[in-house]
Amino acid sequence: MAAKNYKIAVIPGDGTGPEVVNEGLKVLKAAAEKFDFTFSTENFNWGGANYLATGETLPADFKERLEKFDAVLLGAIGHPDVKPGILEKGVLLKLRFDLDQYINLRPVKLYPGVECPLKGKTPEDIDYVVVRENSGGVYTGMGGASLKGTPHEVAIQDMVYNRFQVDRCLRFAFEQVYKRHSKDKPWRGLSPEDIKAGKIGQLTLCGKTNVLTYVFDLWDRAFHEMAAEYPEVKLGYCHVDATCMWMVKNPEWFDVIVTENMFGDIITDLGAITQGGMGIAAGGNINPDGISMFEPIGGSAPKYTGKNVINPLAAIAAVGMMLDFLGEKKAAAAIDRGVAFVTGNKLASMAAGKMGYSTTEVGDLMVEQVKGC
Repeated sequence: MAAKNYKIAVIPGDGTGPEVVNEGLKVLKAAAEKFDFTFSTENFNWGGANYLATGETLPADFKERLEKFDAVLLGAIGHPDVKPGILEKGVLLKLRFDLDQYINLRPVKLYPGVECPLKGKTPEDIDYVVVRENSGGVYTGMGGASLKGTPHEVAIQDMVYNRFQVDRCLRFAFEQVYKRHSKDKPWRGLSPEDIKAGKIGQLTLCGKTNVLTYVFDLWDRAFHEMAAEYPEVKLGYCHVDATCMWMVKNPEWFDVIVTENMFGDIITDLGAITQGGMGIAAGGNINPDGISMFEPIGGSAPKYTGKNVINPLAAIAAVGMMLDFLGEKKAAAAIDRGVAFVTGNKLASMAAGKMGYSTTEVGDLMVEQVKGC
């Protein structure tokens, strides 16, 4: 059988984005050689520098151009000379919305050797996934303002969801439980009674049913109705404020969390800090039936640009996520094992300039691990 070839669109972006993407591609090359697949890349210079030079965030035909690829690898978007909101809406949100990447998938995983700010918590305690709805909610910008600049100014931004958006997000989340667990390997957080009842894992809905009574009535009803199709999944519910509390106090209580767009944005950043910070956190913007985009979730970190000190492991983990969704499971697993080895045995810190290795040297360590696995 001929080796599979993947076409990868690369958006290096701003600041340290190109540096971490280069290390991610270096590891991707090693994985391709080890696991018998090939890939080609094409770079797109969309980001802050391009906006300052052209006044354009994305070209009019960006969707048609990207849909020719199997996946997108993104470095970072953000430039100190561009007003906040322009790149976030004009690049990041537009990519997600127009490519219908309706899931933001964020593994929250504490790797060995990574300093956790939560007292006494270990990798056994922090290993869960957040499924964030990525196409609706307040981020769509529905609303408006009137009497701007006056004492009577009014600003409205609406949280809007339809049943179709909610259902497809919930279904992806239920399926994630099955992807993570089976009857032979159930989630370790289940009680003996749960296992005896045939449960394999847990899905927790994060909402605010006591205040956002219209939106989360929809989410809650859809959640419980769909659960009938997934009898092996244990159900949980937490208000978003309680979710934040338990993510700090008892992160081991979570397996898969599903939530709406804004709440997901907030709790995934909290999750990133508990797993060691932005230098290790990766995420995917997923369209299961189209093109998905994978990225380190940290910003462009302009103060470190060109210094070869930024941590590339989040970008490398994003490459692992990308390979998993492309079906290269063995390669993805090898990258995950490599990250665990490097954090557990090599790096002194996750922080830029404090790792004990340069950006490129960390990439080299990962190549060595992937090739030798």
